[in-house]
Amino acid sequence: MNYIRQLNAAFELFYSDDRLNPNHISLYMALFQEWNSSRFADTFFINRREMMNAAKIGSKTSYHRCVRDLDQWKYLAYFPSNNPFKGSKIRMTIFETADEPVGGHYRPGAGQLEVCRNPIEGQPADSYRPRERQLVVPSINNTKQENFIKGKRPAHQKEVIEFFKNRSCEKQEALTFFNHYQAVGWKMGNGSEILDWYSAAEKWILNLQNRRKNEQVSRWGTSSRSHWDHLRTTKNKDYDEPL
Repeated sequence: MNYIRQLNAAFELFYSDDRLNPNHISLYMALFQEWNSSRFADTFFINRREMMNAAKIGSKTSYHRCVRDLDQWKYLAYFPSNNPFKGSKIRMTIFETADEPVGGHYRPGAGQLEVCRNPIEGQPADSYRPRERQLVVPSINNTKQENFIKGKRPAHQKEVIEFFKNRSCEKQEALTFFNHYQAVGWKMGNGSEILDWYSAAEKWILNLQNRRKNEQVSRWGTSSRSHWDHLRTTKNKDYDEPL
């Protein structure tokens, strides 16, 4: 039985079968996983509570209706059991596997995806129950990557010029910044190494803007005083004198 072809054929039937609702499909997939855990045996036993939980079906009535529908519509064969300790039996219908060898177990061949795991000796086969999942973390030195992104110093003065240009600053100011810190080995005034030249450039531009703003205020104040100087007089006039 080919695992991939089985699922593809099942999904094709789901697409064209208007009788199905989400509960039918969810239950089928839960049963398929249990079938997988039994290594695709001809028949396998199930527990109703476990199947309801796996399929996220909250009502026993809905569960029994769905499993009987799937049996009636030939997606599987359902053999109910009155023994709560034994469980009901299921035989899944095999689709589109005429070119595969018939057998009780799934035998993955070349190019097929092996779904079943070989159980450890003395342990039961894998169950459908979810297990703890590990988060795959790429083996990248995050510290080095962060330093690369930030950049302790620019690779070339063109990079600085482009940075200043994007902030509406002149090329000459970018070169002044670059030459200044290049001369001191990209260190701050207190001798500590610059960890992020972008931040240093932002601070440089901010200081430049504040300095220019102060110069404009100073010039405006001086020109205002000179504008009113011609109205001033040093002579004290005595308006009581006769004309």
